[in-house]
Order: sequence, then structure tokens, then C-alpha cells
Amino acid sequence: MAGIGIVIVIGAIIASMGIAMFMYTQYQTNYIESSVGNPVMVGPVEYVITFEGTHEGDKDTVPENTFVKIGITAKNIGDEKTLLSGGQFYLVGDKDQKHKAVFGEFSSKDLWNVWLEPNKPIERTTQFDIPYDEEKQYKIIIRPQKEQATVDTASICLTNC
Repeated sequence: MAGIGIVIVIGAIIASMGIAMFMYTQYQTNYIESSVGNPVMVGPVEYVITFEGTHEGDKDTVPENTFVKIGITAKNIGDEKTLLSGGQFYLVGDKDQKHKAVFGEFSSKDLWNVWLEPNKPIERTTQFDIPYDEEKQYKIIIRPQKEQATVDTASICLTNC
């Protein structure tokens, strides 16, 4: 009788480990690597990121260092509208430091929050305040919005790829 109990316990342990591995792989971040100018899918949205250069802000918003500006073309491939936010974008520098987007009104294309309608691409820009060095490599990280229910995250080489 004791042998059957041990087999049941071992079977339960193996089954719970199998379930745990399945759940881990379902929620593990899927990193998609790309380079500037190439389309990349994060959930239902196709992005094309471009390097737009640097700038020193305007009379209302001046950077602590230098603004690195990116262009964002986003197209919702899904069937329902979805939110696009500047908070989804991070710039990662040479020391793996993440920099959040800086919101301002530098142009009419600046990204705040915008709803993407299915199959209607939009073009926006955003910028990051960093100590920019034109010889270093920078990447843009795109994370999905919560309601997009995806584990995809894009890493796009922006400069010196």
C-alpha cells in the first residue's frame, strides 16, 4: 500500500512540474529583435521605427542632456481598436540603462495616447533625454499595452547596429 502512495506522490510532483513549465513558457517574454526601418510586430500592432536625429527641445521643454527623436509608424493589424502610448517605448543605452519617452509638444506628430483603428496606419514621433554619443549603440524597446494580451516585446537597434 505504501508503494502506491509513493507512486501517487511522485506522479503528482511530476504533473505539477509539467503544469508549471507549461505556464512559464506561456508567460515568458518573447523578444523580437529587429533594426531601424524594418517592420516588427508586437501583438496586433506593426511598427516601423526610424531615427529622426537629435534636438535641444523648445522654449517650454529643454533636455537635461540631448533629445534623441524617433519616428513611429504604427498599424493595427487586429480587428479591434487598440491604444498606442508613448509609455510603451524605451531607449536603452550602451550601459543597458532604460530611458522613458519625454512628452512635449515639439510638433503636431508628438505621441501621447492615441487609439489605433484597424488597418489605419499613423505616424508619430517621440524623444528621449539622454547623454547622446553618436558612436554608441542605442536600442528602442517596444512593450505591448496590457489589453493587447501578448508576451511579445521588440528590441530595435536604432544606431550603430
